[in-house]
This record gives sequence, structure tokens and C-alpha cells, in this order.
Amino acid sequence: MSAEIIDGFMIAKGYRERLALEVEKFVAEHGVRPVIRVLLVGDNPASLSYIKGKVKAAAEIGIDSEVLRYEPSITEAELLAEIERINQNPAIHGILVQLPLPKHIDEHKVGLAVDPMKDIDGFHPVNQGNSLAGNWCLESCTPKGVIALLDTIGCDLNGKKVVVIGRSNIVGKPVSVLALNRNATVTICHSRTQNLAEEARQADVLIVAIGQPKFVGADFVKPGAVVIDVGISRTAENKLVGDVDFDSVKEVAGWITPVPRGVGPMTIAMLMQNAFEAMTKQISEGAVSV
Repeated sequence: MSAEIIDGFMIAKGYRERLALEVEKFVAEHGVRPVIRVLLVGDNPASLSYIKGKVKAAAEIGIDSEVLRYEPSITEAELLAEIERINQNPAIHGILVQLPLPKHIDEHKVGLAVDPMKDIDGFHPVNQGNSLAGNWCLESCTPKGVIALLDTIGCDLNGKKVVVIGRSNIVGKPVSVLALNRNATVTICHSRTQNLAEEARQADVLIVAIGQPKFVGADFVKPGAVVIDVGISRTAENKLVGDVDFDSVKEVAGWITPVPRGVGPMTIAMLMQNAFEAMTKQISEGAVSV
């Protein structure tokens, strides 16, 4: 019997529709709308495509977004000054710096420059540290989306065995923390893990984020497990595939995310959720007046 497909596209659509109602209710009651700025350096085609999707989602939800475009020749100091200008503007609630940046600009330094309260990507070490401590924070969007998918299918992580394959700062580590905060028992596996397939087969929930197409086969999966595929790659035939061999794994798993229409749409939905949360938090702490 094949696995149930977790349709991230439709689940994200539901999140965006509910958020749009929440935004309009807030605007009607308080007269303040979430405002975000996207900083784009250069004209990387992939970056332009990603930004287009984010701007479209913001418009649908009722979030005021604007893309601030800079020449690739902008200096690091000039970009940092632009970020600080936006940090100091109480009318702007969220900042997103689109990566990658030109080689002469230190991405880590730029990330640190963003006010953690406006860091809607959830990448700032202050936000990641607060997540680790179990405090309120703007959570990393993709990990937050993974947890939202699990919530939607009724997968309670309390007491569950979660195995995460991948240890990146963007997905692997933060999603492990979010699962741990839900009382899961978490194992993080990576390129140096011995007996990787055996470790993965212990999982009630297997989360894969390693950037290797179709790496995880049916032998990695316990029958009935929930499999979340965060990876996305393009084959020589121009087909999008994940880190999981979908066709073989769906015959073993209980639930599985496809690629595309899996985790990807949830990342943008959670970015918009973070924009709303950033605004309401800033208002509650007096950084923005209503």
C-alpha cells in the first residue's frame, strides 16, 4: 500500500488564506499592516525567481513588500549601512537579504547586521539561540514549515523518534531543535555517520536535507514512517527531484512529501507568518506604535 502524499502546496495555500484573514482583521482593528523589504544585490536569475514568489505571496496575504535592488558593485559597508537604515525605521517590520551575495561581501557579517526582531528568515544567531533555549523567536522558515506539515497531518512528535539527515544551519540543526522542543527524541545524521541506513530505519519521522538527489532509498525507511524530503535538485532531464527516491520510498512509508509541492511552498508561507509575527512582537514591545 503506497504512502499518503503530504501536499505541501495545498497545505501552504490554507496557511496563506488563514494568514490573509488574520492580517486584514489586524489592520481593521489597529490600522497597521506588516511591511517587509527584500534586499537584492545583482540580478541572479534564481534569486529573481525566488523573490517573485515571495512578493506574490505577500501581495495575496496583504503584506506590504518592496524589493530594494542594488548593483553588484555595492560595497559591503554600503550594504551594511542600508541594512542599518532599515533596522532603524519603525515602519518596516521585516528584512530579507536574498542570497547569494557577491563574493566581496561577507554573508555572515550581513546576516549579523539584521535586527533579530526583523529577521523574518530566522537565520540570526540570536533567533537560533532563542529557539535552542525554547524562547520566543522568529524561527527558520523551512524548519518551521516542516513542523507545520507534521502538525497538519496530525503527527504528534511527543515521544516520537525523529531522525534528521543533514546538519546545515539552515535546515538540519534548526529542525532538530524544533523537534526536540516538541519532546521528540532526535538523532542527527550526516556524512560521517556510520550505518546511516540503519540509523534512519529507527525513525518514526525521517527528515532528509542533504542536497544529494535520490540518496535515501526504501532501505532507509521503517514501514509506516513519515518521510519529509527537504532536498530539491534538477536532473539532466530538467526534472525536479528530492533527496529521497520517491518512487521506492512511497511503497514503504506511511506519509511522504513529494518534490515539488512538498516542503518548498511551506517555506514561503512561514516567511509570511514570520513577517506578521515580527510586526505584532514589535508592537507588543513598544517598538512600533499603533
